Amino acid sequence: MSSFFNRFSWKYMSLKRVFHINLRSHQYRQLNSGSGFQNCTQEGVKDVETEESNKFVPFLERINLRRSESKRSILVQVQSAESYKELYTCCSTVGTVKNMFHYTTGVEPMHFILVEFTKESDVLNILSTSSYSDESQAVPTQSQFLWFKASNRKLGKLKQNKSFKLSIQNGTEIIAESEVRDKLRQCRTVSDQMNVLYDITKLNDVGTRLRYLIARQIESMVSGMFPYASVYPFGSSVNGYGKMGCDLDLVLRLMDKKQNDSRLIFHSKATSGSDRSINQRYVEAIGDQIYLFLPGCSQVRRILQARIPIIKYHHQLTDVECDLSMTNMSGVYMSDFLYIMGELDDRVKPLIFTIRKWAKEVGLTNMSPGRWMTNFSLTLLVLAFLQKPPNSQPVLPSLNALVKLAGPDDKYVTADGIDCSFLRNLNKYNTRTKNRETLESLLTEFFEYYSQFDFASKAISLNEAVTLTKPEFSAMYIINPLERGLNVSKNVSLEEVERFRQEARNAAWMLQSQEKKIPNWGLLSVFENRAKMDFKLNFAINAKHSRLMNVKTLFDKEEEVVFKNEEIKQEIREIKKETRQNIKEIQGNMKRQNTRR
Repeated sequence: MSSFFNRFSWKYMSLKRVFHINLRSHQYRQLNSGSGFQNCTQEGVKDVETEESNKFVPFLERINLRRSESKRSILVQVQSAESYKELYTCCSTVGTVKNMFHYTTGVEPMHFILVEFTKESDVLNILSTSSYSDESQAVPTQSQFLWFKASNRKLGKLKQNKSFKLSIQNGTEIIAESEVRDKLRQCRTVSDQMNVLYDITKLNDVGTRLRYLIARQIESMVSGMFPYASVYPFGSSVNGYGKMGCDLDLVLRLMDKKQNDSRLIFHSKATSGSDRSINQRYVEAIGDQIYLFLPGCSQVRRILQARIPIIKYHHQLTDVECDLSMTNMSGVYMSDFLYIMGELDDRVKPLIFTIRKWAKEVGLTNMSPGRWMTNFSLTLLVLAFLQKPPNSQPVLPSLNALVKLAGPDDKYVTADGIDCSFLRNLNKYNTRTKNRETLESLLTEFFEYYSQFDFASKAISLNEAVTLTKPEFSAMYIINPLERGLNVSKNVSLEEVERFRQEARNAAWMLQSQEKKIPNWGLLSVFENRAKMDFKLNFAINAKHSRLMNVKTLFDKEEEVVFKNEEIKQEIREIKKETRQNIKEIQGNMKRQNTRR
C-alpha cells in the first residue's frame, strides 16, 4: 500500500513539475544581489569575515583571529546601555578602546558591554588595576569578566569622550518568531525567503565574540599549570551554520605547542590506567574547577560515561549552554570540513538553515537526545544531496576530491590516529560548480530526493558522494566523513526515518501546489505544524498484516490548494478517482483473503 501511494504521489508531483518548470528561474542569484531582503540583515560592525572582503580565510586562521580578539577583550556588567560613556572614559585611562558592544540577558534584564582593546597588554593592564568584591564569601578569581560599580566623585570629574559611540546595542537579541514570519511574507520568491531566513537568524558578530571569550575563560583558568593550553570552539558556533542562541562546543588541549629539542625537560606526573579512564579523571577535575571558581558558570554536570566524556554547564553572563571535552580534535576538523562546504557556494548555508527550520517546525528534531534526527545529521544529508543532485549538476565536491588536493600544510591527524587531511585553503581550489539552480529549485529537489530515498538498504557517504550498501543494520546510516567507522545517525529510529520521508513528501507537495495568493505562502506553508496538515499520513499497524493507509485523510477532507493550471486540476481529479477505485479493490481482496482464513 505504501509503495502504491508513492507511485500516486510522484505521478502527481512529476506532472506538477512539467507545468511549474517554466515559472522557475534557473539563473542562480548571488547572495545580497538586488532583492527585497537586503533590509532584513543584521546590523553591526564588520566582523572578521567582512573585513577580509571577498578573500577566503581558512578555518583555523579564522579561529586564531577570533582567539586573538578574545585576548584583547573584557566583558563588563553595567547598569544600562548608557553606562558605556563612563566605562569608555574609565577604560581609556588604561588602554585604547577599539569597539564596545552592548547586550542584555535574563528577565530583569542584566546589561553587559563587551569592550575590545587594540592590544592584549591593555587587557592585562585593566586586570591589574581591577579590584575584588568586598563580600567575604566571594572567591578572589581573576578573569576577563567584571562589573562596573557606581561612579564616585573622582571618576565623575574625568572628561568624557562624546564622539565615541557603541558599535551595537542589544547585540544578542533574538528576533521574534512573529517578526520572522512577517519578513518572509514580504519577500518576492521562495529563494528570497530562504536568504532572509538565513540573514536574520544566523549567529552574529557579538554572539561569536562572546563564545570565544567563554573559551578564553577556560584557557585562563588552567594557564597556571598549563601555559600552552588552548581551548578551541567547534560545531555550529564556528562552522557557519550557527543561529542566534546556539550552544557552544569546546575542546581543551593541555599542550598545544610543538616540542623543541631542548636538553632541559620538565618533570611530569606519571599517569596510570587506560586513556579513557585518565581522560575521565581529567574531565572530572576540570569540572570541579569550573564549578568552584569560574564566575558566571552554573548547572555544572559531568557526563563521564559518554563516548567522549564532557562537562555541560550554563554560562549565565552570556546566556550560552556549553559542552567542554578534552584532547580529541576531530570535532574541530569536522567543523573545518563543514565550514569549507559552506564557503564553496553561497546557496549552501541558506539551504541548510531552511531545512533545519523546517525539521524543527514539523517535529523531526528535538531539544532532548533520543530517537530523533539531529541538526548535524540534517546538515550532512543536505551536503550529500548537493554533492550529487539527481536532476542537476553537482554543487559541492566530495571529501575525497579535497583529500587529493591536500598539501603538506593540510596534514592533520588526531590523537586517536584519525587522518583529517584535506584541502583547507579554497584560494587554491579552482573548480567552480556549473549548477545554476535557484535555492527554491534545490529545496524542492531535496525534499523529492529524500522522500524516495532507500534508507532501508543504502548508506550515505560524503567521502565519495555516492550511496553505499549499509555495512550493518540501522534505520538511517550516514557515514561520518572523518571517522568512517561511525554512523552519525545511529540513534534515529525506523519510525522517525519514515516520518522524515513523509514530511519531505508533504513539503515538496506544498511548494509545488501553492502560489503567493495566500498569506502563508512559500516557506510559511512548509513550516506549518505537522499536526495541522490535513494530508498527513496515518498508518494502522497490525502484526499480521502490512501497513494500511487511512485514505480518508487524503481525499475526503477538502483543503485550499491553489493549482497553477486547470489542466493539472482536472488531472488530479482523475488520479484521485482512479486511486479510490484501486484502493477499494485492494481492500476487497484483503477482506476475501481474511474470510478464507
